[in-house]
Amino acid sequence: MKEQPTQLRLDNQLCFSLYAASRQVTRLYQPLLKAHGLTYPQYIVLMILWQQDGLLVGEIGKRAQLNSNTLTPLLKRLAQQDLVTRVRSERDERQCHIYLTDAGKALEAACSCIPQQMLAQTNMPVADLQQLKALLDTFLSSQLSDN
Repeated sequence: MKEQPTQLRLDNQLCFSLYAASRQVTRLYQPLLKAHGLTYPQYIVLMILWQQDGLLVGEIGKRAQLNSNTLTPLLKRLAQQDLVTRVRSERDERQCHIYLTDAGKALEAACSCIPQQMLAQTNMPVADLQQLKALLDTFLSSQLSDN
């Protein structure tokens, strides 16, 4: 059997480590979010709106790095759950603002414990996680500026 080049070994791939870590983090979030009837992408959108309510759909998509074909059905489900309302812009009917409902606003307090619960599940020192996040933020910003 011929020896595989080291650059093609799975355990040497940055992409696989990022992919596997992302999947693991999402798995850790699932039971925490399920208790609130949320998926991870819905949670991301709600965190964006808890920070700044009334954003345009496009602004939410940009912040969440979600395409409209993913974001539109997600927002519809959040509206069906009575967590957000969608309001067409008076200036341009093609644009839609997303506002939290009272239930969506109240969910912020109920979800406030999730970040601490996630930290506890990682079994890593907070300083290491902060360093990892800083490196990932640097990586992401360098990629976004190229596109």
